[in-house]
Parts: sequence; C-alpha cells; structure tokens
Amino acid sequence: MMYEMLVILATAFAIGLTGALAPGPTLVAAVNSTLKSGWTAGPKVAAGHAAVELFVFALISLGLAAAAQQYSRYVAVAGGLALVIFGLLTVKGSSRARLAAPAEGLSGNPYLAGALTSAANPYFWIWWLSVGSALLLDGLRGGLMMAGLFMIGHWGADFAWYTVVSTGLYRGKSIISEANYQRIMTVCGLFLILFGMYYLTGT
Repeated sequence: MMYEMLVILATAFAIGLTGALAPGPTLVAAVNSTLKSGWTAGPKVAAGHAAVELFVFALISLGLAAAAQQYSRYVAVAGGLALVIFGLLTVKGSSRARLAAPAEGLSGNPYLAGALTSAANPYFWIWWLSVGSALLLDGLRGGLMMAGLFMIGHWGADFAWYTVVSTGLYRGKSIISEANYQRIMTVCGLFLILFGMYYLTGT
C-alpha cells in the first residue's frame, strides 16, 4: 500500500512538473507578481492555480469530465480570446509599469492572478479534460485517498517550480532596471497574444 502511494505521488509530481515547466500565462503571472511583491508571489500564484484545479478535481470526481469534453472547442475559443485581450492590455500598460509594489487590488493579487490565468488558459482545460481526467479517474479507482495523493503530487510540482522561479527572479531584482522591467512586460504581453492566437487558429 505504501509503495503504491509513493508511486502515485512520484508519478503525479513528474507529470505535473512537465506542465509547470512549460511557458504559459501562469508563469507570466508569477514573473509579474514576483517583480512587484517579492519571492512569496510564486507560491501564492501556485495556490491560486491549485484552487482552480481543486474545482476541476470536484467536477471530475462527480463524473462531469465526459460531459464537458463536447464543449472543449468553445473553451479553447473563449480562453484564446481572453489571452489575446490580456496580452494586449499587458503590452499597452507596459510603458507605465513600475517595479514598486502595486496598490491593493485585483491587479496586485498573486492568488487571483494564478487563478485567472489558469482559468483562461485553453491548454489547462484541454489537458484536464483529456490526460488529467484520465489519470485522476484512474486514481479514483483506487479510492478517494489515491486520487487525493495524485493531486498532492501534482500540486507539489507546481509549488516547487513557481517557488524556484520567484526566488531566483527576486534575488536578481536589483539588477533589473525599470526600463528592462517594462521590456519584460512587453515581451510577456506579446507572448500571451501569440499563445492565445495559437489556440484560436487551432480551433
């Protein structure tokens, strides 16, 4: 039993890490939030991301994954449009971007940033409606505890990677000028636009 639990944890961590390492809007959110509020932004963004996945876990556990698959194309279109819009707003606001901590609000909330960028990412939903749901349903066959271990391993990869990213970036903050920060935001915005267009052209 213990061996099976360790295998599930290790497998989920490895699979989760392949997704976490891939560049995407949540990584952009982690970079942006870290430059504004420090290294703790990384795990906070991961927590927001995990909150959305907890909702997905509940849906799959209730058997709604199969029913939702027929709407995957609409999810991709809506998410792609959202990413393009978010990217355009990022590029537009990059010239006014500052390294100072933002005022309290939605734009400066790393938890919300992690949740929104996850929910708006078509790849996130496509992965969970296909590969993720299959793996999670397989875990559910061994009981709710096994499925829970799969999620813990998966989240472990997210928290580990985003903490590494935010800590490494924060330690180098002193060498990032405000002008370079604005350039980073421009590149991030362009990336989000391209990322969104990729999914729109593929639907």
